[in-house]
Amino acid sequence: MIKKLGIYKCEVCGSVVEALRETGGKLVCCGKEMKLYQENTVDAAVEKHVPVYEEKDGVTYIKVGDVEHPMIPEHYIEWIEVITKDGKVYRQELDSSKKPEAEFKINGEIEKVRELCNIHGLWTTK
Repeated sequence: MIKKLGIYKCEVCGSVVEALRETGGKLVCCGKEMKLYQENTVDAAVEKHVPVYEEKDGVTYIKVGDVEHPMIPEHYIEWIEVITKDGKVYRQELDSSKKPEAEFKINGEIEKVRELCNIHGLWTTK
């Protein structure tokens, strides 16, 4: 079963996809089934991964963790994403040269905010 808005990774080539619909079947890449990331919500690591956000004057400000996450080529936040209750998805792509934060003008009520760390996987907050 493919999960709607599920984040899947190929453990062979590293490709990452987000499913737009819930369907039967499996996602396959490089001849192997892709791994579904589980959304982590509790951070026990030294680096903080759980997204923190605040809304102010119509803008949603997001940073990764209470302590800034490292942003080096070997360890960084790939993207930050907001999903609204009515199904809109907002995403900011990042790379190791950027700060682990984003700003969005959201149209709708936020259901959850999540981010993908290239080493520690998918993290979310509601």
